Amino acid sequence: MTLRQRVGRTLLATLISIAACISVGLTAPADGPFTIGIRPVFLRLDAEAIAESRARALGLDVDIKLGTLHLHFGWSAIPFAELGAPSTKTGTTLL
Repeated sequence: MTLRQRVGRTLLATLISIAACISVGLTAPADGPFTIGIRPVFLRLDAEAIAESRARALGLDVDIKLGTLHLHFGWSAIPFAELGAPSTKTGTTLL
């Protein structure tokens, strides 16, 4: 077996393992030892979310739980941190 075939098979096995872990995590019960939860977020503008820079619109919340480890990832199509920043442009007019 050549090195190219070995690397190819290793990469394929890794991709299959990742796909299996994701599918098991998505279909697992919420109180299980390994779960992946994906929730769409239409609009989150409460005071706590703004204070913690978690305000978002049209985004996703991804929660991954592996035993006692809990990871959270939030993505937003419209970042509110940039909307509140002052503009450095001067002399612009809106038509």
